[in-house]
Amino acid sequence: MSPFRATDNDSIDTQAANWFSRNRNDRSHASRDLFNTWLADPAHAQAYAEFEALWTELGELEAPNAPLALPVRKRRRTGLALATAAAVLCAVFAMNIGAPVTLQQQQIVTREQGARTVVLADGSRLTVNANTRVRVDFSAHQRTLYLDQGQLYIEVAPNKEQPLVVQAGAARIRVVGTGFDVRRSQRQLVVSVDHGQVAFMPDPKTSTLLTARQRATYSYANASLQSQTLGKGEVADWRSGRLAFRNRELASLVDELDLYRPGIIQLAGGPLSHYKVSGNLDVSDPMALVNALPALIPVKTVLLSSGKIRIEPR
Repeated sequence: MSPFRATDNDSIDTQAANWFSRNRNDRSHASRDLFNTWLADPAHAQAYAEFEALWTELGELEAPNAPLALPVRKRRRTGLALATAAAVLCAVFAMNIGAPVTLQQQQIVTREQGARTVVLADGSRLTVNANTRVRVDFSAHQRTLYLDQGQLYIEVAPNKEQPLVVQAGAARIRVVGTGFDVRRSQRQLVVSVDHGQVAFMPDPKTSTLLTARQRATYSYANASLQSQTLGKGEVADWRSGRLAFRNRELASLVDELDLYRPGIIQLAGGPLSHYKVSGNLDVSDPMALVNALPALIPVKTVLLSSGKIRIEPR
């Protein structure tokens, strides 16, 4: 029997489980009309509500999308009925909805000099940089990473039926199978692609398609998007412990340094932010680069009473 068709020979619990599965995967009007007809029977409504509760108790990661708010009245279910519903629940997990189902919820937090690599439930390989906070939320329907702050690089396991989305505030980065880097700070959001393609939507009105060795930088201050082509090996080179940069604007460089020494480095306003810098950075000692800046460009560093360092024009 198809899991989407209820017959008189099925128990009410089995019918409820089958309708629950269908409502999660088939949202057509025809299906909804059939379901409403079936749900009009109070016994059916009760069985459906109890199956929703059973699903939640057994650890479903997302609250079910019920089409109606159903009244629940307490009723003792027989062990056989619950066993039937549980068996169908297992079948719902195992149903072929176009891709293997992988469920995972996890929060990954790192501190200074605390890069960490995690293999996710779908086989994707996630590396997070220092001072980063990422939430992993994989459900039966989608793969989502929430980048609350910091930087990540991910080698995405291909899955055309379940694209992976990185959510960074209002911005979305959507992929199927690729390797790319995302850095989120207070000033900007930077996406760099190592291989494959990435759809980058920094806000609801802006979108761009990035391919291998392309980088897009979105400025929160003026809602502008700038793109550039990268050299070989430049994407996520921080994973090796060193950063190589060429013709980077000073403001962008200070923004990245803030990842390793949060709130310590300040940059004076004006044209200083557009000064171009080239060089290398040891991520374990970012202050060495700050101290070397006066030898590279016409600036000076000032130690403030607060302990912070301010970069000013010379």
